[in-house]
Amino acid sequence: MAPVFDSVTLLALFDRLLVVALVYGCSLILKKEAALRLLALTTALYLAEFGTGSFGLSSTSSFFHLLLSSLPVIAAVIFQSDIKRALFSFWKRHHPGDSAGLDLTSTVDELSKGLYELAERRIGALIVIIRQMSIDHLVQVGTDIDAKVTSELLTSIFLPYSPIHDGAVIIQRDKIISAGCILPLSQNPDIAKSFGTRHRAALGISEQTDVLVLVVSEETGKISIVHEGKITYDADPAEIRRLSRKAIEGRRAPRGITTPEH
Repeated sequence: MAPVFDSVTLLALFDRLLVVALVYGCSLILKKEAALRLLALTTALYLAEFGTGSFGLSSTSSFFHLLLSSLPVIAAVIFQSDIKRALFSFWKRHHPGDSAGLDLTSTVDELSKGLYELAERRIGALIVIIRQMSIDHLVQVGTDIDAKVTSELLTSIFLPYSPIHDGAVIIQRDKIISAGCILPLSQNPDIAKSFGTRHRAALGISEQTDVLVLVVSEETGKISIVHEGKITYDADPAEIRRLSRKAIEGRRAPRGITTPEH
């Protein structure tokens, strides 16, 4: 029996490791978590093909080779929302411009005041802050507003008798640009059934763009932060202010927003 690790075998192993490295490099356009999952899947398939081939299991090796050949299609199905989000991020971007001209403190103050007035009165709200990526291709615009962010305006939009209270408010920089907007609902089958339409819409838009979404629950009066398909329930006021400020400035949010238990 030929040695398992001869020069040809080592060259083949190096070839596979090089492909894995290239796949990981290309996958970095995705979210880090998706890139790591794709790397793990590719590595596992290559190791399986290499191991079974080295020990003469030709049929099994051919099966894994077939899976590897189909990897682009498999990845497109598994990571379709991440790929869509990454592709749109290349050619659908707003230019945030110079934030020096923004009164960030006043905008964040008014946004926070409005959020907590709504939460105290148990009035449901859905607020989307555009960071860099355009969301025009995903949102059905209700009513153009184009007004500075104020707590009074936010509260009046979401009052139950307002004709646009069921939709989302869109904020870009220091202005409310539209209200009553319809967002795409998340299609993630793992979402808790207890989620209402607002939370599903917040997840849906955050899975495909880099927006920051703030949700006020009318059932609990709690405020949630939604970003990149993850939710922070009953978010800390300081964290809401910090992330809102970054989003208004057009800056990327840090990774690692967690999803606490109910």
